[in-house]
Parts: sequence; C-alpha cells; structure tokens
Amino acid sequence: MKVLVAEDDAVSSYVLAARVKKMGHEVLTAADGARGWELYQEEHPRLVITDWMMPGVDGLELCRRIRGAEARTYTYIILLTALSGKEKYFEGMEAGADDFVTKPLDLDGLQARLRVAERVVSLQQDVNHLEGLLPICVYCKKIRDADDLWHPLETYVGEKTETEFTQTLCPECSKT
Repeated sequence: MKVLVAEDDAVSSYVLAARVKKMGHEVLTAADGARGWELYQEEHPRLVITDWMMPGVDGLELCRRIRGAEARTYTYIILLTALSGKEKYFEGMEAGADDFVTKPLDLDGLQARLRVAERVVSLQQDVNHLEGLLPICVYCKKIRDADDLWHPLETYVGEKTETEFTQTLCPECSKT
C-alpha cells in the first residue's frame, strides 16, 4: 500500500518512514502539509500519516483537503500530535482524521494502528469492487478479483457478503 508521511521534523519523519517501510509499504515523505497535499494529488496514497502542527498547511488543513477532494478510493488518515485532550481529539476527527496518535510516538502502537488502517482500506477496496462492475467470464461465470485471480461466482460472492446460494432451476431451464 502507498503511504504518505507528512512530518516537518526530519528525525520523526525518518523513523516513521522506516517503520512503515519495514511493514512492506511504499512510503512517500513530505516535509510540510503543502508538499503533502501535492504528493496526495499526484500519487493518491491509501494511507496518510500527518503531523498536526506544520508550517504553512498544517495537518488539519491537509485532512480537510483530502476529505474535500473527489477521490475514487478512500484514504485513511492518521493524525499525529503533541496536543492532547478530548477537545483536540474531536477537532482532529472533525477535520477528517480516522485515527489520532499523540507524541511521543509509541512505534508498536503505531504499527497496530497501521494494521487497522490496512484492514479498513482493504475492506473499502472490496466494497468498491462489489459496488462497481464485476468482471465476469461470459462462459464459465467466474469473477476476476482485484488481484486478477478468477473465482467461481458463488465462492466470490459468498466470501464477500452474507449471501448463501442454493441450487434450483428457473422455469425456462426446467423445460429443457
């Protein structure tokens, strides 16, 4: 997954990027919110980790811009800050953050939050795939998934939804 880290502190940015890379993600880094916004528009990362307090465009404004953008896919946003308290938490969430992490950063806690973000983004991909057109073979009726693998219709839909299938014949087919 493509991850954008927007952090003006060089050491924090390096540590964050290294942890995210270690988890197997592609990392884009921005030293401020303005560059973060540019990278978001160019690269469309699925996850953004942004510091709240940055010069120019801060993390809240970056969140607002991302939420205001017309994107085909959902971007999960983790807001980092040294600020604390319920009021700040709600302010961050109101701006569009999905998660809120206080500094000093607990790297193990961040790793757990990244796993949650991966699950949410993956589920959103599945929903988008199910809501959109499903590529289906006209002959065997298998469905191609996001990884270009083919699955029987019943298996694919059964795994992605609560739907169960029973076998029957429609009136037209029962005549033959």
